[in-house]
Amino acid sequence: MTTPASSPLQALARIRPDVRAMHAYAVQPSTGMLKMDAMENPFRLPAHLQAALGQRLGGVALNRYPGDRLLDLKAALAKYAGMPDGYGIVLGNGSDELITLLALACAQPGTGQRATMLAPMPGFVMYPLSAQLQGLDFVGVPLTSDFELDEPAMLAAIAQHNPAITYIAYPNNPTATLWDEGAVQRIIDAAGAQGGIVVMDEAYQPFASRTWIDRMRAEPARNAHVLLMRTLSKFGLAGVRLGYLIGPSAFVSEIDKVRPPYNVSVLNCEAALFALEHADVFAAQAAEIRTERTKVIAALRQMTGIEKCWDSEANMILVRVADSAKAYEGMKNRKVLVKNVSTMHPMLANCLRLTVGAAEDNAQMLAALQASL
Repeated sequence: MTTPASSPLQALARIRPDVRAMHAYAVQPSTGMLKMDAMENPFRLPAHLQAALGQRLGGVALNRYPGDRLLDLKAALAKYAGMPDGYGIVLGNGSDELITLLALACAQPGTGQRATMLAPMPGFVMYPLSAQLQGLDFVGVPLTSDFELDEPAMLAAIAQHNPAITYIAYPNNPTATLWDEGAVQRIIDAAGAQGGIVVMDEAYQPFASRTWIDRMRAEPARNAHVLLMRTLSKFGLAGVRLGYLIGPSAFVSEIDKVRPPYNVSVLNCEAALFALEHADVFAAQAAEIRTERTKVIAALRQMTGIEKCWDSEANMILVRVADSAKAYEGMKNRKVLVKNVSTMHPMLANCLRLTVGAAEDNAQMLAALQASL
């Protein structure tokens, strides 16, 4: 009996249509380029710490699955973040995985009623993507024209859609905005009144003037439904891929049930512990970046061809130019990569997102931008 020949196209039809219609996350080739498109810390570890870390990682038992050392990492993160009593931590392979786990935990498959995720927009692209992939509806609430929270619109959307998860990026990506504390708390109150979860996404906390964990400690009852999400990527360990979620123990224990076993490797764990032991080094790097941010913003606001430069509480700056595609290509031709965010949302028309780096990197970026406008 002859077996019919199989067809790759037939097999591809088993992939979800919405997945087949998507584009994979693209990382721009950066060989030979100044990489100012991904908000990375520009500073390497000092040589003596590189040697010490290498020796430490060389002693890790790679033949064993991750074990109790992860408990040490959770304890170190709790101390570093100032975690309140009665709270717990979930670890993730970056905050991206934590966003996926939250959506997975809150989805309602088979109930006939889809859960909803809500967030201000423009915002982090992983929120709507995760909602789509995990089977939640996504509601994006537009920011004001100056990228502030539209509090009445947020409150109305919460009342109408009763979201299971509301994301507040604090500061926001790509606008670098740290929104009004009172407005944020009122939105948190409204979501909580309907039994919703609010996630404060503090990926860029090392560069911000405030953190929501202070409010969680000061008013625990009012923020009992709030989860705080952070990553060590902007701390200075983008290559380590480690995110963490802090919240009341009852919450995090439920989310932890959908976490894949061994999602944080022994190498990632040990590198993170080492970095936290030298947190002062990374704090000094963040302070330098904040100082450079002030200088770069001042330079941008003096630059001919910059139509708008927004304030920043992150290690990125959003600017509007006359022609973002032209400016982006011009900078790329001059060996500087930035992010053209103009296609991410209609409100970001002709906007570029610039990473703040070391002084020499910033000077090269500014020169390339000026020459490309």
